[in-house]
Order: sequence, then structure tokens, then C-alpha cells
Amino acid sequence: QVQLVESGGGSVQAGGSLRLSCAASGFTFSNYAMGWFRQAPGKEREFVAAINRITDSTYYTDSTKGRFTVSRDNAKNTVYLQMNSLKPEDTAVYYCATKDSTGSYSNPRNYVNWGQGTQVTVSS
Repeated sequence: QVQLVESGGGSVQAGGSLRLSCAASGFTFSNYAMGWFRQAPGKEREFVAAINRITDSTYYTDSTKGRFTVSRDNAKNTVYLQMNSLKPEDTAVYYCATKDSTGSYSNPRNYVNWGQGTQVTVSS
């Protein structure tokens, strides 16, 4: 069955960096665009970044552009999220997801499978 397992979360001080990984199994990874979302307590799930399956084009929300980098390694069935210059407002549970073939990258309704999430906490 489809499985997405995130790792790499943790606690860092503001200005620090973390690299999240999402290991995929149970499907042909290279056939799917992949996205990262996050959800803070009491807030809705928010789009963070995505990478498409063909051209490796990347997409970011305004608040992460220039600080976060999404990448993928199809040989390892893994998508990454490098997060630099972290801010306290980046604190959330981060999820990776597989994208359906249609629809915008930023809408979580266009993603069909989700991992269990990994906690990122940024202290000031």
C-alpha cells in the first residue's frame, strides 16, 4: 500500500536549519508530483512547497520562498524540504503528500496520500 514517512523534524532556534525527508513506497514515485504542507495548532493545513514529476519545477508559498528548497530523488523515492533561516512562525507539523494529476499545487484537496507528519519547533 502507499506509504509516506516523514523524518528530520526537531527543535531549533530562530535562524537555524532543518532538512525534512519523505520516503515513499507502494507506488511509482516518479509518476507523481509531491507537496509539503504544514499545520500549526488551531490553524488550517497550509501549503509550503511542491515539486512536479516531469520538469522538477518547484512551487512555494510566499512566506517560504527564498528560505525553503524542495527537491526529489526518484532513485531513492524520496522528496526533501531544506529549510533555512527558520522563524518561530514556521513551527508546525509538516506533512508530505502525493498530488493528483490535476488542480493547483497549493490546494490540499488535490493531494491523495499523506504521511503522518513530523514536528518542527522553532524557538526565538
